[in-house]
Amino acid sequence: MPHTPSSHSEKRDFIRMRLDTGVSLLHADQVIAAVCLDLSSGGMQVQAQARFQVGDRIEVQIDSDHPALKGLHASTEVVWIADQPGGQQKFGLRILAMH
Repeated sequence: MPHTPSSHSEKRDFIRMRLDTGVSLLHADQVIAAVCLDLSSGGMQVQAQARFQVGDRIEVQIDSDHPALKGLHASTEVVWIADQPGGQQKFGLRILAMH
């Protein structure tokens, strides 16, 4: 079977949800503003004006604007990195624990 983008996406273990929402990253005692591009039960793709390395541990906070919904707080680990123009990075985070 030929490799196509749709056949690759169908092999994902988790359904991904597009977000494009602001998040706070806590790493090395610094709070960094970032954008969560997509989210699944196993991880997330994030973009930030920051430099990380594979293996870095990052706390992620996604606040909720809805009073009845609690935000998301997760301990994560960087599993891949893609440098972007202007010194930004896109990176994949594996969720280690939800708080």
